[in-house]
Amino acid sequence: MKTLVKKYNETSLILRIAIGLVLGAILGLLIPGVTAISTLGNVFVGALKAIAPVLVFVLVLSSVANAKGGVGKRFRTVILLYMLSTALAAFTAVIGSFLFPVTIRLTEGTEGAAPSGIGEVLNNLLNNMVQNPIKAVAEGNYVGILTWAIVIGLAIKNLSSENTKKITVDISEAISQVVRWVINLAPFGIFGLVFSAVSTSGLEIFTEYGKLLLLLVGCMLVVALIIDPFVVFLCLRRNPYPLVFKCLKESGITAFFTRSSAANIPINMNLCERMGLDKDFYSVSIPLGSTINMDGAAITITVMTLAVANTMGITVDIPTAFILAIIATLGACGASGVAGGSLLLIPMACSLFGIGNDIAMQAVAVGFIIGVVQDSLETAINSSGDAMFTATAEFMEWKKKGKEIKF
Repeated sequence: MKTLVKKYNETSLILRIAIGLVLGAILGLLIPGVTAISTLGNVFVGALKAIAPVLVFVLVLSSVANAKGGVGKRFRTVILLYMLSTALAAFTAVIGSFLFPVTIRLTEGTEGAAPSGIGEVLNNLLNNMVQNPIKAVAEGNYVGILTWAIVIGLAIKNLSSENTKKITVDISEAISQVVRWVINLAPFGIFGLVFSAVSTSGLEIFTEYGKLLLLLVGCMLVVALIIDPFVVFLCLRRNPYPLVFKCLKESGITAFFTRSSAANIPINMNLCERMGLDKDFYSVSIPLGSTINMDGAAITITVMTLAVANTMGITVDIPTAFILAIIATLGACGASGVAGGSLLLIPMACSLFGIGNDIAMQAVAVGFIIGVVQDSLETAINSSGDAMFTATAEFMEWKKKGKEIKF
């Protein structure tokens, strides 16, 4: 047994995940009725979701308490990159929807409380900031977690006791080790998640909603493989694709199957650590990115809203469509980092065209039907972008200091 464990640990994590992915797909086709295999995926995602809020809280608290300064400019840079990328994604979705307009067959309504406007979204964000810190950790409210971790970290930073500050470092290291153990079991989790996806999802979504899926996937791939790399190129003035593919491979694949940016936070932090990035920086920028870096969400909101407008026979002019893109950008930043988090913002965007909530919520139902593809790819792009833009902001500082950049 010890020999097998040693061999397992010595094998590349990416190779192990690839093996789990292939085996999960094969068994999903051959023995779809064995639901026990899906439990592996559920346990893996559950473990990530459980440890991620604690990890973010202790890492941010420790980073702030022990910070020596010098990361403020990087934070401004990465926030700008997050917002720019999300806005460009929304505009890409507008252009794609005008070039390839689609309609959808509206289905039965779905349950859920959709925000009535952008004001409500922003109000919810502010309320989340001051949520009880224990409740914020328990519910995975990363806006609240970041807020309280920073406040408490600043309070500890002002203490004269160095031992107290050292304790925060020790606790953060202990939680980080737990995360490494969970990530080491990722191949089993991916195995279960792929099995579940393959065994439960039929081909109906591709036949009935094929054009809509093609438009969504096409816009997301354009952003992931053209728009975002171009932004990275403008920042670093070097070939961005080694970094882009590294983040897609090591973060995007896992995010695709977990369908949760929040659950993928530990994966991204582990990737940033291996790239040699500053822990004080990425421990804040990664969870922040899971909240405001929402390329895929902005695309989904824009494309689905324009598809509903087309179905209803509403003529949308270009200026109004670009206003929609701005609303989608701001709304996407308020989308929760869980599966389907962006879909409930569709009614808010639809209200721009006077489309009632009942009809808009039917579009949300369509979103859940195609979510096995749409939401998976959306999360992969969102989460891999968190790591990519965090690295870009860090590498920009390295470049100024003449430090060698290795992707």
